[in-house]
Amino acid sequence: MVTVVSVKFKGRGKTYYFDPNGLEVAAGDQVVVETSKGMELCECVQGNHVVTDERIVPPLRCVVRLATKDDLRIAELCKTREQEAFKICEQKITAHGLDMKLVDVECAFDGNKILFFFTSDGRVDFRELVKDLAGVFRTRIELRQIGVRDEAKMLGGIGMCGRPFCCNQFLDEFHPVSTKMAKVQNLSLNPTKISGCCGRLMCCLRYEQEAYESLVKSAPKLGAFVETAEGYGNVTQVNLLRQQVKVRLDGGDENNQHSYPVDEIAVIPGGRPRPGEPLPHVLEIKVKPRPEPEERDYWLAPPIFAEDTMEGEERKGADEGDRQGNRNRNRRRGNRGGKNAAATPGEQGSGKPQQQEKPAQPAIQLRQEEGAAKKNRSHRRGGNGGKGNGEQQPRQGGQEKKSQPRPQEKKPQPKPNVNQGVNGEGQAKKSNPHRRYRGKGGNKPKGEGQG
Repeated sequence: MVTVVSVKFKGRGKTYYFDPNGLEVAAGDQVVVETSKGMELCECVQGNHVVTDERIVPPLRCVVRLATKDDLRIAELCKTREQEAFKICEQKITAHGLDMKLVDVECAFDGNKILFFFTSDGRVDFRELVKDLAGVFRTRIELRQIGVRDEAKMLGGIGMCGRPFCCNQFLDEFHPVSTKMAKVQNLSLNPTKISGCCGRLMCCLRYEQEAYESLVKSAPKLGAFVETAEGYGNVTQVNLLRQQVKVRLDGGDENNQHSYPVDEIAVIPGGRPRPGEPLPHVLEIKVKPRPEPEERDYWLAPPIFAEDTMEGEERKGADEGDRQGNRNRNRRRGNRGGKNAAATPGEQGSGKPQQQEKPAQPAIQLRQEEGAAKKNRSHRRGGNGGKGNGEQQPRQGGQEKKSQPRPQEKKPQPKPNVNQGVNGEGQAKKSNPHRRYRGKGGNKPKGEGQG
C-alpha cells in the first residue's frame, strides 16, 4: 500500500498518481510536480489517499511543492503566450498552404518548449513551418498530429444529451465502440443519431452494453413463436429494460396483442410447426429458478460419503460384494489369497482389523502331484521331463515362493494306454485312422480303410 495524490494537467485528460513527498495536499490545490518533460503545474483532484502497489506504474514521481504566487504568475504568462502563439501559427499555416487544422497550443512551465496540436486527413510536410515558428519564438517547437476524438476532448462542448462531453469530463481512455452495440440496444442505426460531435460513434453506447447483453439472453427475439397462458402467438415487440413483450395471438386480428412478462411465456423450439402437426406444450415444463439453499456451517459438518448413508443389510451386502470382487481379481492375476494379498475396500473402510486369508494348500499339492506324474512318465520313456519336472513355483502377492520337496514315498504309476502312444512331454498322441489296427485279434475296426 502506497500513499499518493491524484492530479490532472489543465483539468482534463487522464489522472496521474504522484508521491506527496510528506505534504498534505487537498482536492483543488495547485501543485508543481516533476515529470519527464520537466516541471509542470497541475491541479489536485484527490488528496492524500492509499492505493495498492498494482495500480502504480513505476517510477513514482514526487510533488515538488504547493504552488506559490510566483508559480501562479508564471502560469498566467504561459496562457497569454499560448494565445499569441495560436494566432501566429494559424497565419503561418495559411501562408504555407498546408492542409491542417490547429487545435491547441501548450507552453511548458519552464518556457523551454512550445507544443502545437493539429488534425489532418493525411500526412503533412511541416518542416518549413517549424523553421518559421522557431525563428519567431526563439525556442524549441514541436508539432503533434492528433485524432478527432482527442480534438473533442481538448476543446470540450455540449453533447446531444445536454451535458458536457464525457471525454472532457471524466473519461481517461477511449474504448472501442461498434454499431453492434446500438443494434443490441434497439437504437436507430442512423449515423447522425448515434454519432457525437467528433463524427465518431458516441462513447456512451458502451456504458450499458453489458446490461443489455444479459437481458437479451432471457428475452425472446422479435417474431418468435411463443406459448402463453391464453394461447399461441408471435412476438411483435420486446422491451428489454422492463422485460415485457407484446404477443399477437393466433385466431385474432392484428390489433389483438397482449403484453406479458418474459417469465410467463415460453419459446417453441423450432418455431411454428407444420400444418397438421400438434402444438407442443412447453409452458408447463418450463424450468423455474431453483430456490437458494439455506445457509449452514459446512465447515462444522463431517464429509458425507455414499457408504455412510447405507444401513443394515444394504451395507453388509455392499461390503461382501467388494470382498468377492477383490478375490476374483486376485485369482485372475495368479494370487490365490496369500499372505501379501491386499485387503478389500470394505475391510479398509470398516473399523475391523484386516484378516489375511490362509494359502490354498490343497491346490498347490494337486499341482505338485500332476508335475510328479508327468516327470515319471518322461523318465520312463527316456525323456528329461522338460516342462513336467514337478517343481511348481506359484506366485503369491508379487513374491516367489520356494517349491516344496517331492514326497519320498512312491506313488502307484498309472498304467500306460496300449491304444495310444505318449510323447516325451507327457501328451497323448492322436490316433491315425490310416494305420493298421494293433489291438487284440489284429483285426481293424469296421468302416476303416486300409493302412
